[in-house]
Amino acid sequence: MAHLHERTGSDTGTRPSPLHGGGVILSFAPWIIFDVIAGPSTWKLAAFTALVASVVLSLPDLRHGTAKLLNVAAILFFGVIWILGFVLDRQDLIWLETYAQVLSNGVLAVVAFASLATMPFTEQYARESVPRELWNTPAFHRTNQVLTAVWATVFLVTAVLGLIALHTSGLGDWFNWVIPIILLVLAIKFTKWYPEYVRGQARSAALR
Repeated sequence: MAHLHERTGSDTGTRPSPLHGGGVILSFAPWIIFDVIAGPSTWKLAAFTALVASVVLSLPDLRHGTAKLLNVAAILFFGVIWILGFVLDRQDLIWLETYAQVLSNGVLAVVAFASLATMPFTEQYARESVPRELWNTPAFHRTNQVLTAVWATVFLVTAVLGLIALHTSGLGDWFNWVIPIILLVLAIKFTKWYPEYVRGQARSAALR
């Protein structure tokens, strides 16, 4: 993404970067919906709502024969969670009720880290606005590796904080909400800032 915005706007008619315009953030919506709604008596509703949101978000891509990794992962995860709610016995459901939010954040972390081995998941969104000739450049791939690694780390830390909150008392709101929200905001800001930083570095190097 070293040249993420050099061909946007009126010059070429391309759209603003999905990373800047909220495309990648929008794919987090089902996971956020689940975290907000899920509770001891509402997690099945949360899973169903998140599943519907995941399918709706995937429809535009599916019409074009493509699919975003996060959306596919969301459909599979929330579909499985929702189905398990009807087939597991009560003892197993108690475990699932307790750890559902930790599992959702853990799955996000695994998916994000795993994507680093092939195509960083943020690259799918960046390709929607970056010229095709830049897709295979080292700067483009490296920038998305950094962004994906940052998000993967945020997901992992959020999962760990949720796990800690289950086994501590008095700090549940901090571990479940305050710190994760701060991390989310910081990750969003970094996602907006870092491509511009890389582009600026590339311009400086070209002028030397």
